[in-house]
Order: sequence, then C-alpha cells, then structure tokens
Amino acid sequence: MQVMEDSPKLTARQQQVLDLVQSAIERTGAPPTRAEIAAELGFKSANAAEEHLQALARKGVIELVGGTSRGIRLKSDTLRALNEARLSPYGKQYLLPLPAMAQLTLPLVGRVAAGSPILAQEHIDQTYLMEASMFPRRPDYLLKVRGMSMRDAGIMDGDLLAVQKTKDAKNGQIVVARLGDDVTVKRLRRTKAGIELIPENPDFQTILVPLEATDFELEGIAVGLIRNTMLM
Repeated sequence: MQVMEDSPKLTARQQQVLDLVQSAIERTGAPPTRAEIAAELGFKSANAAEEHLQALARKGVIELVGGTSRGIRLKSDTLRALNEARLSPYGKQYLLPLPAMAQLTLPLVGRVAAGSPILAQEHIDQTYLMEASMFPRRPDYLLKVRGMSMRDAGIMDGDLLAVQKTKDAKNGQIVVARLGDDVTVKRLRRTKAGIELIPENPDFQTILVPLEATDFELEGIAVGLIRNTMLM
C-alpha cells in the first residue's frame, strides 16, 4: 500500500478528538462543546480539549470559529482525506480500498413561500455539485441560513446548511422546521406538551409548538454545514 506523505499525522488522542467531533456532527448536526469533549474522553478540564483542538487546527484538519461554544468545522479536504485514509498504530497513513466518491447535485433553497413544498422549483436559487464524502449522511438540499439564532452551534447568517429531508428527528438534533409562514433552523426537543424549537443564542426565545398545532411540519435534519465563502 502507498504511504500518503502529505496527509496530516495525528496522535492517538488527536484522532480520538477528531472522531468524536465527526460522530457528534453525524448524530446531532452540530459539533460538541469543549466540555462535552472533555467529559467523553476523560480529560480533567475543557482546556485539555481546547489544546487538542488547537493542535488539529494547526495541522489543517479542522477550522476553529471564535466566539461560539461549538465553533468547530471539519474542512472539506479533511473529509475527503479521511474517506481515503486512516491513521495506522505506527503514525503513518495508508491508502485503503474504498468506493469512488459519489457526486451530489444539491439544490440551494432560498426563501420559501407559505404553503408550498420546500423543494418547489421557484424556491431553488441555484445548484451545487459536491462530493458525498463531505457529509456524514446524504443531504437532499442546501438551505441558506438567515439570522444568528444558531450562532453558538457555529451556524452563522449566510451559511449553507446541508439538510436531509425527513419527517422524523431525535431529541437534540438540529432541524429545519416550518411553522406557519416561516421556515426556521433550531434544535429539537420533544416534551409531553409538544415540541420545543430551541435556539443556540441567548438573545432568542425558544419556540413552543403545542401538540394540537396544525401549522407545524418537520422539513429535515441538518447533516452538514458549509461556510458560504468556501464556494466563492
């Protein structure tokens, strides 16, 4: 097997942190906080998690976004490299036989008219050709984020949220939901009284959706995020 000399060499601990970040994004649509990383991997403090994240950022594997508790991004070239290689116990990376990377044609959804399907042709601003390996789950469309209600999850105004179309979601997942005339991105929590759509920014209020609500519809779950500047 051929050695990938230009791939980043990660320590065992750095690989654990990276795997945890990937797993959290796949499970909930957002990266973990430093405290969550520390708790999961048995670090004494969140500072230890921060040191490993800084090391991963220096090696070009991730990007850290300041000012948010979940400001961790996997770079697209990192995702491709991880799909092609894994760290051996001796610190060298080797090519592994994997299927060819699939290409996705993803529509970018702009503003959504009330009462019409989110993927209606009039809502599609443009389409992007992207590698499937960029996402832990296959998305069906991209949604342009408007506003800063999910800032502390690392989701900023103007970002493109990769969304898998579904009518079901688990507690804690970041979802795209339609409520009345609005389409919103929030974290989902189900309660006995109904559904809570929770922002990741203390300046915004949680939206309470009662069980009897008829103007609520789940449009999908977040499976990835693209900073719009990456596509320019």
